[in-house]
Amino acid sequence: MNIRELLNERVLKAMHACGVPDHLPALIAPGKKAGFGDYQANGAMGAAKALGTNPRELAARIVEQLDLQGIAEKIEIAGPGFINIDLDPDWLGQQVAVAERDDRMGLATAAQPQTVVIDYSGPNLAKEMHVGHLRSTIIGDALARLLEHQGNRVIRQNHVGDWGTQFGMLIAELEEQLGADREAGMALKDLEVFYQQAKKHFDDDAAFADKARNYVVRLQSGDPAILALWQQFKEVSLHHSSEIYQQLNVTLTDDDVRGESFYNEELAPLVTDLQQKNLAAENDGAQVVFLQELADKEGNPSPVIIRKQGGGFLYATTDLAALKYRVEALKANRIMYFIDARQSLHMQQVFTIARKAGYVDNTVSLEHLAFGTMMGSDGKPFKTRTGGTVKLAELLEEAIERATAVVSEKNSELGAEEIKAIARKVGIGAVKYADLSKTRTNDYLFNWDSMLSFEGNTAPYLQYAYTRVQSIFRKAEIDPASLSGDISIGTLQEKVLAIRLLQFGETLDQVAREALPHLLCTYLYDVASLYMSFYEACPILKSDVSPELRNSRLRLCHLVARTLQQGLDLLGIEVMEKM
Repeated sequence: MNIRELLNERVLKAMHACGVPDHLPALIAPGKKAGFGDYQANGAMGAAKALGTNPRELAARIVEQLDLQGIAEKIEIAGPGFINIDLDPDWLGQQVAVAERDDRMGLATAAQPQTVVIDYSGPNLAKEMHVGHLRSTIIGDALARLLEHQGNRVIRQNHVGDWGTQFGMLIAELEEQLGADREAGMALKDLEVFYQQAKKHFDDDAAFADKARNYVVRLQSGDPAILALWQQFKEVSLHHSSEIYQQLNVTLTDDDVRGESFYNEELAPLVTDLQQKNLAAENDGAQVVFLQELADKEGNPSPVIIRKQGGGFLYATTDLAALKYRVEALKANRIMYFIDARQSLHMQQVFTIARKAGYVDNTVSLEHLAFGTMMGSDGKPFKTRTGGTVKLAELLEEAIERATAVVSEKNSELGAEEIKAIARKVGIGAVKYADLSKTRTNDYLFNWDSMLSFEGNTAPYLQYAYTRVQSIFRKAEIDPASLSGDISIGTLQEKVLAIRLLQFGETLDQVAREALPHLLCTYLYDVASLYMSFYEACPILKSDVSPELRNSRLRLCHLVARTLQQGLDLLGIEVMEKM
């Protein structure tokens, strides 16, 4: 139980003793300003209004019933009825000591673990991954790591685009390049160039276009020869994605791939089922579901085509089949889609149809977790100088190059191999953190200088803070696991740092609930900043510091390091012992 939960339980008990109805909340929040206590209970105002009584008088009665002996050193009423709670330093020291020694730092596992399916990344295998795939990939992966750490069963689903009409064109081009030697394979070093070459061939050569269309039919009908070429193309394409995931330190593997092709056999039966349930009807030769729930301002229902006039299926059909599979086969309790905001209507349509058709009941949470766009310095979607798409592989390579220069300048004593290893962690971490630290739903500006800075809310700053802590233990020649003794909280700097460290679990719970990784970034930045203030104000290794106080402060340092390392790991960012 974290501090907020503990205080909430105690305050609610006191409120009920004062006749406050059970449904009214205690509204426990950390005090954000001087004079507002370490925590504050604001529920007396709402409760007083419901009971028709004076809020300050009700707050006074609640305080009389409030049992925080040994937990709070001071409780007072402020303003119209705020209850300010200052925590006892001795109690705080005990809680920090328990967390510092615990394998999980006091972080509880889920009381009722869920099966959570997370749909993220989803590149189109016809092209190389580009910056447009970055946000889905790293935000989704951060939530997968976090929910798994909390004890949930997390099933990653990489819904890659590996089916559809464009693959007839690509297979035809692939076959022409391979010639008779179909076993030779292709390096496909530049998927973007290959795709553009195939598209130009398709547009300029009518015979090639007819061949490509014929291949689509043969592919969809299961022709073994065409399927073999499609499989080869898919494997080469997936290899490119896997390399990016490894470089990004993302946990997706080939086993997590569930592409559009996986659901191909389920599409026709799904359309038939929707027809039988009177949800789909013919309209101009197509099968369409009309959703009155998503009607426009004029009252016209939202149309969703699930089978085209020519018999082909659309994204909505595949997404419905995937959703049905995730509920029926994977037994999902919560399904999270990290797909950009432009797909909001599409996801609303899919969710609405799935519920109306009975594929998903109200016990399953369906969440489209939209995100904004990465913008260039001109305020427009991030592009190359020539206006082309920025490939993710090239972006990450540039990040490592720039980080190498920054690390070399900061510490000239490092060897070449050390610089190489550190620069990779700094560069990749900087790109990921710059994205994760921004509110998910907002657009953000991509800026190399700010993301690689060792000042401010950046990955390099947090990585450096971690190394600062580790350097103390190297200097003291102490293994932190060998430390013993009590943790004493005697200064303001120690107290605010201790409280923030103990709020780790609260923060993770909120991130897991709202899928907003920037809250974890803000928390880690707070911990690092408070640690720097503590380090400046509280001597640790000076000769006039008693052994008991030294060990107390070293244990506090150790919990800081573990918190930074664990928090960054949940974001998919690595730390290093020195930099």
